[in-house]
Amino acid sequence: MGTPLIEKLINRKAKVNVLSRNHGKLMELQQKFPTIETISGDVSDRFAVKHAISNVDGVFHLAASKHVTLAEKQVRECVLSNTIGSLTLLEESLNRNLEFVLGISTDKASQVSGVYGASKFLMERLFQQFEQLNPNCDYRIVRYGNVLYSTGSVLCKWKNLLSEGKGIMATDLTATRFFWTVDQAIQLIFDCLENAIDASPYVPEMKAMSIGDVLEAMIQKYAPKNGQLPEVKIIGLQPGENLHEKILENGKYSNEVERYTVEEIIELV
Repeated sequence: MGTPLIEKLINRKAKVNVLSRNHGKLMELQQKFPTIETISGDVSDRFAVKHAISNVDGVFHLAASKHVTLAEKQVRECVLSNTIGSLTLLEESLNRNLEFVLGISTDKASQVSGVYGASKFLMERLFQQFEQLNPNCDYRIVRYGNVLYSTGSVLCKWKNLLSEGKGIMATDLTATRFFWTVDQAIQLIFDCLENAIDASPYVPEMKAMSIGDVLEAMIQKYAPKNGQLPEVKIIGLQPGENLHEKILENGKYSNEVERYTVEEIIELV
């Protein structure tokens, strides 16, 4: 989501610093947005964070290790980005006259069953602690579901494989997930800054999708129209995954919610 967020900020006449450990992505961003300042480094590196926020009014903290299954194997890397990186940024925020620090969290933090969700749960709690330490800065958390076609999304793989007439793998067709578009995700960031009153997770109005319905919609939209259905291999839920996600611990969105129809999903994917 970094690129569309940068575009929105530049359209609002903002000066933007970008911190990333992906050198290739930084070069692409510099070519696309010549006015930005790019800083190569990791969010868990205090020197890089100091450089990145030395002359800014606010921070959008999008850096994350977000692949659920990979986090179960590469625990250190996930914790470094999501928890230690967040702590480093928050500690440095105490030394700056910032208006806000906004972090991106996940529905996995409301129902922790793996490393990724746990790392984001701790990030959320850190934001709430620093809100008490530094009342002059607005610490805000946006809690998302899954962003359609974000980096590493299974939908990217499915779309390519289906278009080529190849088989695909799916975890559990009955599983439900919260999905929404990049544009909706970016808009929520600005809604949070405008409307949130504290560091409690700010969540959108969301409907869920079943994995089976998402798959059916993508087959209808992207599979070759030759009358032959693609092979689908069911591999079961992977470590760290829940059968049904919930975006809030209690109350609305804590249980099964209204779902998108297949026809609605076709329009989104």
